[in-house]
Amino acid sequence: MSIVIQNASATGASSPRSVAAIPKKTNWYPYILIAPTFLTLIIVSLVPFIYAVYLSLHEARYGVVKNFVWFDNYIQLLTDPTFWNAMYVSGLFVLIAVPVQFVLGLGGALILNRGVVGRSLIVPLLFIPAMMAPVVVGLLWKIMLAGSWGVLSYNVIERFNIVTDASIFGSPHYALYALIFIDIWQWTPFMMLAFFAGLQALPSGPYRAASVDGAGPFRTFFKLTLPLLAPLLFIISLLRIIDAFKVFDTIFILTRGGPGTSTEALSILAYKMTFDFWDIGHASAMAVVVWIIFFIFCNIFYQVAKKKLNAF
Repeated sequence: MSIVIQNASATGASSPRSVAAIPKKTNWYPYILIAPTFLTLIIVSLVPFIYAVYLSLHEARYGVVKNFVWFDNYIQLLTDPTFWNAMYVSGLFVLIAVPVQFVLGLGGALILNRGVVGRSLIVPLLFIPAMMAPVVVGLLWKIMLAGSWGVLSYNVIERFNIVTDASIFGSPHYALYALIFIDIWQWTPFMMLAFFAGLQALPSGPYRAASVDGAGPFRTFFKLTLPLLAPLLFIISLLRIIDAFKVFDTIFILTRGGPGTSTEALSILAYKMTFDFWDIGHASAMAVVVWIIFFIFCNIFYQVAKKKLNAF
């Protein structure tokens, strides 16, 4: 017995305590792989944002950074009716466009998931609106709704006396709703495809069990499909809210914020402040304010989805 103990100690058999004391080598390979993306995000996103914060605290006009003014740019911005009108336009755009896209997209995905005739042909066609550049979408609908000779202008708008004197984009009452309709047309197929992909990935076991228990289609949808699909639904909705809130291309091509300020969203106002009036200090302050609003909104959105609805 003593010989065995001596041999064990001679061969250097390590105890659990000595094994734990050996320092582990850091595996740098994963960090090396994500380093290019991380550095790109810092250079492209973080550095410009920090510079925007710096400009927002200074008097910056016509490309010249002058005096440090503390929060004067923010105070003038938050007391400017033009800013709140742009906030209202962007908010109304999101509140109408995104819920309609969500409902139509989810409904279309459920229909596709049932196995409609010609699905293999329909699915590739749904990619077309989302693949089109916003400039192309704007030009397309500018022709479709142009004056009295556009296809939709002549056959629908004028026939039903919606707008009779000018293009719908020249109407302060209907121009924004026309832009919302175009956004719905472009992005509803994308949401439909995203939700359809999520439905295709759901496990079939719970549905078999629900069928055996005699659950109807509505009970199955609300008790199984929605909870299982909740993470995807909330992520896609959040991405669409962010994207719709900062829409620029379509509005710029079709109305440039007009007539008047009826379609002047925050992105259009920021463009005018920067490139028309060269008021870079106020434009930077607006960018920071919008970032703060969305930072708070995204955190609340995530916490509600996580705690109340178990989406994450």
